[in-house]
Amino acid sequence: MDRRQRKTREAIFNAFTDLLSQKDFSQITVGEIIQRADIGRATFYAHFETKDFLLKELCEELFCHLFDAMDDQKSGHRHIFDCDAPDSVFLHLFRHLQKNDNNILGLLSCRNNELFLRYFRDGLRQLVENQLQIFDTEKSKKLPRSFFINHIVSTFVETTRWWVDNGMKESPETITELFLTVI
Repeated sequence: MDRRQRKTREAIFNAFTDLLSQKDFSQITVGEIIQRADIGRATFYAHFETKDFLLKELCEELFCHLFDAMDDQKSGHRHIFDCDAPDSVFLHLFRHLQKNDNNILGLLSCRNNELFLRYFRDGLRQLVENQLQIFDTEKSKKLPRSFFINHIVSTFVETTRWWVDNGMKESPETITELFLTVI
């Protein structure tokens, strides 16, 4: 992707996340996104088929960032999420949630969050599969792999919901420790 395309994509992401901080996903129109990003309709559709695909790309960007940080890749990919990678990929994710990068908490808590949660779960599933060795115990070896991965993903999502619903009083380090303890 050339620099101009990257800047356009960033403008679309910024407009979208800005709108998400003000209204529910279901109430946002492509027209509002292109107006705020100061681009043409054809330009938007050259990057994203629909606003649902834009949401999917936002989620993929988050997980791509996490995977690149986890693998310590120095690729040419420039992420919309910027930070130093901590030891734990789950701590890293909780820190992004705490900072509310790109209004990710708004997506988690909005009334129409089913689509976001589906994309979020898909990314988490891939993340857990890549990190499964940290959950490796005698007990886990007796479980079907897909069941165990689903359990970890579901526990992470519910841990995140509990944390957000309770005002995120715990630090990312504490909530990561709680999450890893129950798994």
